[in-house]
Amino acid sequence: MEATEYRDMTSENLRTRLQETRRELFNLRQQWYAGSLQDHNRLRAVRKDIARILTVLRERELAAENQEGAAA
Repeated sequence: MEATEYRDMTSENLRTRLQETRRELFNLRQQWYAGSLQDHNRLRAVRKDIARILTVLRERELAAENQEGAAA
């Protein structure tokens, strides 16, 4: 997914997606160590997805802090 698609999701959906993606990364790493991983590029793609989700969540966190600071 692209960052724009993640930005359209709610924060709860993003957190759920983050858990699923981290679980997928864990499973891919287990396959890597066992020597049964078929698509090695998937590891990199999943790590980038995790980074995108965390970036969007952080952007929202900073935006909320800026709104609180402007209101005070």
